[in-house]
Amino acid sequence: MHTIDLTYIELGIHEQLVAYVADQQNYFEQEGVHVAMRDGRAWDRERTRRTATIGLGRAVVSRLTDGIPWTVLCVNTHRPMFWLLARDAYTSVEELKGRRIGVHAPRTAPGCFSRIVLRKHGLDLDHEVQPVVMAPGDYGRHLRRLAEGSLDAAFVGSTLAPEVTAQEHGLRVLTYVGDHFRYPTVGVAVDPTHIAPNDPAVLALVRANRRALRTIHDQPDLAARYVNALIPSLSETEARQHYECYVAPYFTADGRHDPSVAAQAVPAVAEELGVSTVPDLADIYRTEPAEGSAA
Repeated sequence: MHTIDLTYIELGIHEQLVAYVADQQNYFEQEGVHVAMRDGRAWDRERTRRTATIGLGRAVVSRLTDGIPWTVLCVNTHRPMFWLLARDAYTSVEELKGRRIGVHAPRTAPGCFSRIVLRKHGLDLDHEVQPVVMAPGDYGRHLRRLAEGSLDAAFVGSTLAPEVTAQEHGLRVLTYVGDHFRYPTVGVAVDPTHIAPNDPAVLALVRANRRALRTIHDQPDLAARYVNALIPSLSETEARQHYECYVAPYFTADGRHDPSVAAQAVPAVAEELGVSTVPDLADIYRTEPAEGSAA
């Protein structure tokens, strides 16, 4: 039995669902690998490099800014699962000009996504709104600040279901980031400096990840139950609706990235980061099917 550490860097179904399905369905063991899930949210860069990571956004950002040769072996989705929630008084993103918006840190992947999306709606985050940088998590603090009026809007992630949350808190979903900016995000990546992409443990991990993606598509009832397990505040009906709206249509079935998406998305993020040279994308994304199943 091979062993490998797999690090997640955020909470929510965006980051955790596929690995959770693979674990619960026993795909890791069937593929001959023991996977130790690691909470890397507070880890420094060097510690994360010694593991496989789910967080492709952060990995590719660090490749752009620091030259760390992260290599992507499996892509779960091209739709970043972040939403802009606003107080009910606002009916469009454009109405947020001059308002206070909770955002992720600027040199993070979701921070870049939010800037790109706001610009598509005609708003410059640096000059036309009041950005409030907030750490991600369960986004409870974001909701409290919206309720008390110290924020007018906030970007939130997939620890919650946006429509249900908006209804419960008297808010409005203004936009889904994945509708406006596509980017190969979450999956499996390794830094070849420390872990070879063809290491047997890595290949087994990728096979299990692909099997979990296939299960998500082929067994919607099961997948919706796993969504509910990760967002237990939802009813069964709400979990199924969330799955049908954001998971079934947008998660890949085979773990391959779309080169046309990467060709537009990575340079856009590089521009946000002030990086002038973009690495060869074929060297970053190597998402061909792994070796046959060990099951």
